Amino acid sequence: MPNIEEQLRKAMEEGKFDNLPGKGKPLHLDDSNPHADPEWELAYHMLKDSGFSLPWIETIREIEQDIEAARKDLQIAWDWYQASKVESHHGSGPSAAWERSQSSFKDKLASLNQRIRDYNLLVPNTRFQRPMLNFDQELKKIISD
Repeated sequence: MPNIEEQLRKAMEEGKFDNLPGKGKPLHLDDSNPHADPEWELAYHMLKDSGFSLPWIETIREIEQDIEAARKDLQIAWDWYQASKVESHHGSGPSAAWERSQSSFKDKLASLNQRIRDYNLLVPNTRFQRPMLNFDQELKKIISD
């Protein structure tokens, strides 16, 4: 079977896509959901235009924002800890602060994982579920960067 990408590249080189209608203009894709009840299409359209979305989508957005905030806080603590080790005249203060930061992060992950479990029960399909957070993996990402 020929490689599709190779065929597309060859067709582009030969100019077979040069005279397509609408070239250089934005695409106007249909926003309707083929799986939605047609009687509700207007309602969904009005909600979307007003900036609303499904509750489970809003929930995952909030969870992702909180995950990023927790990661950022831990990254800041790690950077400070690394910088204070270089100066090395702060005694045990930086180590204790780093331990407190890790403990706080672990608590945040426990809370986030509970929210993720709740979210995973709301989604209409398992493909939208979010995996749980693992403290050791998250810590490894921060330390190895």
